[in-house]
Order: sequence, then C-alpha cells, then structure tokens
Amino acid sequence: MRFLESLFEGFLWNSRFVIMAAVIGSLFAGFAIFYIATVDVVYLVQHTLHYADPALTGDARKALHDSTVTHIVEVVDGYLLATVMLIFSLGLYELFISDIDQAHGSRASSKILVISNLDDLKSRLAKVIIMIMIVTLFEEALNMKMTSPIDLLYLGGSIALVALALYLTHSSDHGGKPAQGGKEGGEAH
Repeated sequence: MRFLESLFEGFLWNSRFVIMAAVIGSLFAGFAIFYIATVDVVYLVQHTLHYADPALTGDARKALHDSTVTHIVEVVDGYLLATVMLIFSLGLYELFISDIDQAHGSRASSKILVISNLDDLKSRLAKVIIMIMIVTLFEEALNMKMTSPIDLLYLGGSIALVALALYLTHSSDHGGKPAQGGKEGGEAH
C-alpha cells in the first residue's frame, strides 16, 4: 500500500509540469506581441517622417499628428500586453517548476521576480492590466468627439475613476502592511 501511495504522490507532484504548456505558450505570445509592436514602431517612424513635408496642409498635418499619437498609444498598449505575458510566463515557472537560477544573481530579478505565491503573481498582473486599461482609455479619449457637455462629464468621471484605481492599487501595496521584520515603519522592501 505504501508503494502505491508513493507512486501516486510522485505522479501527482510531477503533474505540475503540465504548467510548462502555459509557460511556453505565454512566452511565445509575449514574443509575438513584442514583434508586432516593434513592427508598428518601424511603420510609425516611416509615417512620421512625412510630418515635416512642406506640401502638407494644416488639416492633413493635424490628421497625421492625431494618427501618430493614436499609434504611439497602441504601441505602448502592445508592449504592456507583451510584458504581462512575460511576467505571467516567468511567474508560473517560478511558482510551479523551479527558481530561475540565473535570475538570483541579477539586480533586475529583484524588480521582476518577487513572486512567492499566486497572490503576488495576480497582483503584478493586475497592475500591468490596469496600466493597459489606462492606456486604452487614453487612446479612446484622444478619439472622442465632444458633442455635448455630458461627454466632458464622462471624460472627467473616467479620469477620476482611473485616479481612484491607481490610489487603491498603491494603498493596497503600502497601506497597513508592516515592513519585513514585523515592525511598522521599518525598512522598505
């Protein structure tokens, strides 16, 4: 009976390697989004070079300006989404498979891979997703046509909600948590 229990527990423990499908899949998805955003940047730079063309009229220059700003926001959105996929991939690997040995000697790992449980991973992802939503709101606000005073009120309300979301995110990270070592107001972590 002990042999069967040991065999089953070994199988159960090794079943965590199924997470590798999510790790590899999200890593490739992140690379794909990085590639797409970078190609968009190359085309954006090519189109922006026409901005100095003296043949452009005022309306055409304004349209190019507005289009360029919108495309820049889309590129930022793409890079943020790619970052989410990368953080997700690294976090899943660290949580379920193994610590990344090369990361432990790196200064950057302390900024990226401070993920000790699923709540840490969810918190990191939530912050980046909030940033994606803010960038998307900014993109929509750029294209919004103000036709009535209520439109301006909606825009102001959405900005206030974004500010509230950022405040709550920040306060949940720092408010009421004792610093490492169990002391209030101790060393920063």
